[in-house]
Amino acid sequence: MLVIKNLHANVDGKEILKGINLMVNAGEIHAIMGPNGSGKSTLSSVLVGNPAFEVTEGEIFFNGKNLLELEPEDRSREGIFLSFQYPVEIPGVSMVNFMRAALNEHRKYNGLPVVSATDFLKLMREKRAIVELDNKLTSRSVNEGFSGGEKKRNEIFQMAMLEPKLSILDETDSGLDIDALRIVARGVNQMRTSDNAAIVITHYQRLLEYIKPDFVHVLYDGRIVKSAGSELALELEEKGYDWVKELEAEA
Repeated sequence: MLVIKNLHANVDGKEILKGINLMVNAGEIHAIMGPNGSGKSTLSSVLVGNPAFEVTEGEIFFNGKNLLELEPEDRSREGIFLSFQYPVEIPGVSMVNFMRAALNEHRKYNGLPVVSATDFLKLMREKRAIVELDNKLTSRSVNEGFSGGEKKRNEIFQMAMLEPKLSILDETDSGLDIDALRIVARGVNQMRTSDNAAIVITHYQRLLEYIKPDFVHVLYDGRIVKSAGSELALELEEKGYDWVKELEAEA
């Protein structure tokens, strides 16, 4: 599904990614862990086409298409979804209108008919229940007046509505209490199928107690210095990120 080869990327003239190699197949969940400044959020931004980040070398292919040739909106329509670490508020844009427009744009891109108002509202009720999102919140402007936990639930609700092929969760656990974390993780797990995949970016092992990864990758100073199964997250929890410096020296 996703193939990244020797990816280098800069922001404001500074190289952040220094040769990322990664392959994600359908049906898999990959966790990327690392300390602050290692390049985790930069990687997610590059994948979705944030123009602030410049790719200077390497390739990214998504379902056989050269991702670097696609505009951000087409990457979304191709099935890539990013759950933001800090979801933004969009005053004056209702959740209902926002989601209906997004869903129908995706459907039109894939040659499908637009969803009727009745079917759309039914779909919203079904998907809202996955993350226990209050009906009152979906009648507001996007994220306006939402708590931190409600914003994160709303991100997963949007993911459920769009049913992406690849979901990138950028520190979705940031700022969540244990109950909100369980609800968000349950939503992610319910949407897992053999046809989609997810990249979970996190500092901490606690999220991975609820979202079980097939592979864990350690990102340090712009490079993946170690990859293993879920046991690697426990090892990081035990040894901390100072241990990663030794891995980087070996890589």
